[in-house]
Amino acid sequence: MVNTVKLLRKHLLARLFKNAGLRQDAVAVDDGADTVINFWLPKKKAPPSMNGVQLKPKQRRHAVVLLHGFAADGLMTWAFQVGALAERGYDVYVPDLLHFGRSTTASPDRTMAFQARCVAAALRRLGVEERCTVVGFSYGALVAFKMAAACPGLVRSVVATGSAHVFTGAVKDALLWRLCPGTTFAELMMPESAGGLRLLFATALYMKLRWFPRRVLNDFRRHKVHPY
Repeated sequence: MVNTVKLLRKHLLARLFKNAGLRQDAVAVDDGADTVINFWLPKKKAPPSMNGVQLKPKQRRHAVVLLHGFAADGLMTWAFQVGALAERGYDVYVPDLLHFGRSTTASPDRTMAFQARCVAAALRRLGVEERCTVVGFSYGALVAFKMAAACPGLVRSVVATGSAHVFTGAVKDALLWRLCPGTTFAELMMPESAGGLRLLFATALYMKLRWFPRRVLNDFRRHKVHPY
C-alpha cells in the first residue's frame, strides 16, 4: 500500500526545498561517523572571497539555521519557509536533529546540550564561519538556546517560537495541565497509536485540524520522521 506521507514528502515538500536552492547531505559530526546529521543546505554557498578578495561581512550571505520541534523533522516543519528566506538572500540550513529523520548517533546522550553541540559541529564542518541566526520551533528552540550559550562565536541571535527559554519540571507540569490534563509527558511526546499522534499534532500545530484521516496518521508513524 502506498504511504501517503512518503508521497507528500517526495513530491511536494522535497520539491519546495529544491526549488529554494537547497540540497540534501549527510554530515559526519565525528571522524568515526557514529553521529551523522542529515542537512538541507545551499547548493551554491556564497564564498568568503571573490577573485582573491576577501568579502566584507556585510557582503556575505547571512546563514539562517532552522531547527524543528518534536512532532516532525526539518523537511515537514520548514517546507513553507525555506523559499521565502532563500529569496531574501539568506543561506538556509535545515538539519534533522538526532533521532529524527535520517540523523543518527550511537551515543546514549539524549540531552538538548548534546543536540546543540552536534549541530554546531556539523555547521562548522559545512563551512559556516560567520555568526548565524538560529530559528527554533518548540523543542528546536530549546536546542537553539543551548547552542547560543555553548557557542557564542557561532550564534548571533535566536528566534524562538512555541517555546520557553528553559524547560523545567514546573514548565512541563504547567504545559501538560493546560494542553492535555491526565496525560503523561511520555504519552504525549512518544505516542504509540494514531490517536496519540492526533493529540500530539493538536498541541503542536497552530491551525487546529478538526479532521485528520487515521490512515495518514498511521503512515506518518510508519515513515519514521519522529523517534516514536
